[in-house]
Amino acid sequence: MKRQNLVVVGGGSTYTIGMIMSLVAEKEQFPLKSITFYDTNAERQEKIAKATEIILREKYPELDSFHYTTDKEEALSNADFVFVQIRTGGLAMREQDEQIPLRYEAVGQETCGPGGMAYGLRSIGDMIELVNDIRTYSPDAWILNYTNPAAIVAEALRREFPADKKLLNICDMPAAIMVSYAGILGKDVFDLVPEYFGLNHFGWFTKILDKEGNDHTNTIKRAITEDGFIPEDAEIANDPSWIHTFKQVERMVTDFPEYLPNTYLQYYLYPSQMVEKEDPSTTRARQVINGREKRVHTLADQIIEDGTTENVELEVDIHGRYMIRVAASMAYNNGDIFIVMVENNGTIANLPDDVMVEVPAMITNRGPKPFAVGHISTFYKGLIEGQLAYEKLVVDAFYENSYEKALQALTLNRTVVDAPRARQILDDMIEANKDYWPALHASKQVVTNQ
Repeated sequence: MKRQNLVVVGGGSTYTIGMIMSLVAEKEQFPLKSITFYDTNAERQEKIAKATEIILREKYPELDSFHYTTDKEEALSNADFVFVQIRTGGLAMREQDEQIPLRYEAVGQETCGPGGMAYGLRSIGDMIELVNDIRTYSPDAWILNYTNPAAIVAEALRREFPADKKLLNICDMPAAIMVSYAGILGKDVFDLVPEYFGLNHFGWFTKILDKEGNDHTNTIKRAITEDGFIPEDAEIANDPSWIHTFKQVERMVTDFPEYLPNTYLQYYLYPSQMVEKEDPSTTRARQVINGREKRVHTLADQIIEDGTTENVELEVDIHGRYMIRVAASMAYNNGDIFIVMVENNGTIANLPDDVMVEVPAMITNRGPKPFAVGHISTFYKGLIEGQLAYEKLVVDAFYENSYEKALQALTLNRTVVDAPRARQILDDMIEANKDYWPALHASKQVVTNQ
């Protein structure tokens, strides 16, 4: 089994240590020759990288080399796989993304609604540049992109790189939900076979089978409505915000019992309730800054100070395991089935071919082979078409530097709806992002002065 050369872009991420522990846990399925971290923030990356050196020395002695750098050519040359997890603007801009909509009683969330639009408009340019850089230095590498908001990023990359068959956008949220399904059933998450359709952060499980073909969907629905639903993945299990989010699944299944929902649908189905529970001074971004970021940096500091992992508790989470299992299926042509984002091309029969849908696919060394979903009914089609129009308009706004397209996008989005409110939010977001969107900022001035 060939050992792979892996590059992790966004080496300073708070998810990186969990990713490393997942690579350790999965080293028999996805053996590595080298790991390289690449990040544009040297200080942020260094702390995570120094802790990682110690983890790998103790837990992955088979690895030939590990290093970290801010030099793109050094990092990206001779890669077999590149895992991408970047956040343009960092958590500081995420906090703006969440606070601004809340001023106008609209959902403030990093990937949904106005926050997702802002994050997406910042991410697209950096992702295009990064993919071009990877293709310059490692033209045959597999690129697995985790960067959010994945739906908007995937649409932009589809337009920019239509012929690139080794670029795959994925999200771990369906898998994190399935970890809880597995807990209900007393099974391992990778023993479950999902049937699913939708867009990223906007989809539904139609069935949950096991590898023997047994259908457990009704058992899961009954358990959710009778016993409640809790997050069980290590990264989110004790997080109050995620506990509340999983609690909302009970309501969604009660209101719309046909399918099992992605947790993010709460923002689109119950936007007023989502606004009511939020405090602009303690948004989710602030909770992450004071919670996961602080916890991970404290963990890294202790590992570095001790020179060992003996005094800390390190956990494997689905964020890393999911990406690694997908990569292994690509590398070794395993044909495993995972939920990923692909160009539709008839997969969902009554949606356009040129949209990025999220569906189960067999993962091979020739890329994902999606399973046909067929026609979807009016309720789901209507919701999806509105969200698709929003996503496409956001990407149009990026390429055209169009204030009008951005305003249309926000007005369409179910978390906003009201046109005057959409304009207020957009104007504030353009001002907050003027260093990231100078052309859109200029476009706004033109519109204002007309």
